[in-house]
Amino acid sequence: MSAASHSLAGNHLACHTCGLVSRHPEVLTARLSCPRCGVELHHRIPRSVSRSWAFLVAAMMLYIPANLLPIMHVTSLGKTRSDTILSGAEYLLVHGMWPLALIVFVASVLVPVVKILILAYLLISVQRRSPGRAMERLRLYRFTEFVGRWSMVDVFVVTVLVALVHLGNVAEIEAGLGAVFFAGVVVLTMFAAQTFDPRLIWDNVRAHAARHTTE
Repeated sequence: MSAASHSLAGNHLACHTCGLVSRHPEVLTARLSCPRCGVELHHRIPRSVSRSWAFLVAAMMLYIPANLLPIMHVTSLGKTRSDTILSGAEYLLVHGMWPLALIVFVASVLVPVVKILILAYLLISVQRRSPGRAMERLRLYRFTEFVGRWSMVDVFVVTVLVALVHLGNVAEIEAGLGAVFFAGVVVLTMFAAQTFDPRLIWDNVRAHAARHTTE
């Protein structure tokens, strides 16, 4: 979600899809739609916190089998080797392919954990109506959006390896069930980030400021 999707003060709304800012009537009598792309407009994403938690908890559950089950099976000279994400990264490191090992470790282990922790922190802070460190929390949210685009790198690497090695007769690589669970983790964390409404952060800031003004 871009910065343009944040609501403005007064009777204006920004489209979540195309970013167009439009004025809405003082009295709402029908569903609001973006005049440019036709997407339904909301002041806040409906049930943002509960939906984000649902996607995030599901991602946490899939993260366990994604790391315990083999992500790929390699058959070479009649021998088959199955590797999980961690053992695969270790195998690549031991055999001198440390750049590829680093990509697999960062994209498959580090990034999903960081995304899950950040999203959980943002959701808890919003539920606790915390007004502090709003800009830092917004930067964290944008960071999860940025890294989310690179989370499928290792799945892409496995897919490319499978395609390349199938061209030869020396070895054969098949994607394991762990890759399916990992893809599920990536997709669910992306949904959790998309359904989280960062405007809720500023709602708490405004509510806190209003309470101090009236005291």
